[in-house]
Amino acid sequence: MISAKATEAHLWIGGEWRPAADGAMFDVIDPATGQVTARVANAGEKDVSIAVAIAEEAFADRRWLSIPPLERGRILRRIAELIRQHHYELAQLMTRENGMPMNQALFIEIPLAADCFDFFASLVVQPQGDVLPFSVAGSAPDYVAWTVKEPIGVAGLITPWNFPLLMPTWKIAPALAAGCTMVLKPAPETPLTALKLAEICHEAGVPEGVVNVLPGLDEAGKALVRHPGVPKIAFTGETETGRHILQAAAPHIKRVTLELGGKSPNIIFADADLEQAAKSALFGVFYNSGQVCQAGSRILVEQPIYEEFVVKLADRAKKLKVGPGTDARSDLGPVISREQYDKVLRYIDIGKQEGAKLVAGGSALDGLGGGYFIEPTVFADVSPSMCIAREEIFGPVAAVIPFQDEEEAVRIANDTIYGLAAAVWTNDIKRALRLAQRVKSGTVWINTYQVLSPTAPFGGYKQSGLGRELGMQALEPYMETKTIICDINERPMTLF
Repeated sequence: MISAKATEAHLWIGGEWRPAADGAMFDVIDPATGQVTARVANAGEKDVSIAVAIAEEAFADRRWLSIPPLERGRILRRIAELIRQHHYELAQLMTRENGMPMNQALFIEIPLAADCFDFFASLVVQPQGDVLPFSVAGSAPDYVAWTVKEPIGVAGLITPWNFPLLMPTWKIAPALAAGCTMVLKPAPETPLTALKLAEICHEAGVPEGVVNVLPGLDEAGKALVRHPGVPKIAFTGETETGRHILQAAAPHIKRVTLELGGKSPNIIFADADLEQAAKSALFGVFYNSGQVCQAGSRILVEQPIYEEFVVKLADRAKKLKVGPGTDARSDLGPVISREQYDKVLRYIDIGKQEGAKLVAGGSALDGLGGGYFIEPTVFADVSPSMCIAREEIFGPVAAVIPFQDEEEAVRIANDTIYGLAAAVWTNDIKRALRLAQRVKSGTVWINTYQVLSPTAPFGGYKQSGLGRELGMQALEPYMETKTIICDINERPMTLF
């Protein structure tokens, strides 16, 4: 059983705990201390084969699909309720693994995860498929045709470390709603939360073998993508890893959805509510220590208010408290790992070398117990061509870029390989709607930032991904469409 104080965990396969086939383990590090907080079984290729075989058997014998739809919906709602009941324990686990302040886990991530299961529970009993108008040239007209939706089979789910509960939820909930079985490979930095979610699914009534969770390093993820028994892969993570997944999935023509990186523009015009825009920009770039794929890390500000805005943002950033997630006063926790810590600091150095003006932060905080803490950092006078304006840093670093007019704002916003999210701040509704159409991204917020709902599809344009998560569209990648055509003419059509 996974508790908030668990120091060891195994694989969850077929409704039971199992050690890795070769007995291998790996360390989970608390990013607030840099110390080992747990040892977890390290799944390898053999474990993937075992888990996929069990998931295939569970799909073939229809142990999940044979449950009436109303009851499957009730099971998903029970998962939501159990998440709410275990909210404090889940928050403790997330803070141990991820460093996220507990207040943010309790008031943002956990409620969103529960709401996600509630939403997809409602879709289990929604009509699926269509009755089609159908005729055959030169034939009598009496045909009936319709489509049905069928689950694709075993889904391979690979999730990142930045939201240890929400990212698995975004995949498990629609996969269950669609009728799939699955093997989840969570990020090695944050396996405990995913394993706790598997326990919750089991407690809620999901049959054995339907949800399997394999913590592990790279080998497990690669084996899952390659496995011929897994027709569907859903991945959230870095764009470069997404490219490798597409290549590995190609031989079996797997269905792949990818939610990848971003360098999202937050565009602020001179007529916007400056106070609210500054507050929201702060949240947009520094929430979860900037480790958010849709973080508004490029803040585009119209020239007449540029200097004033920079001062407001820098002053607010300097007042944010950085500390352990267990401290209720912490606004930002640590970044996830030593590797990420070094990467973010390297980008801060690059920003200085490129000539950007450092107006807040810019340093590591080494006096906080050995963890991976970095000051909220704001660069001003950033050119769109600088590395810090083009590459995803995935840390608490904001790049503030001036622009002259609407045309330049659109040009800068779209000058990127990414297209995950964007925001427009203005009191001119026509301008807001024009930019919402012209900015190439999967989500555009108007006079807000980083608000999400399970009812609204989420995903990216360009190299920010393929497909959508959340919303009704999230079911499609987990389902096949079958067309059924019935000839009800007295004399069926014949050619011979």
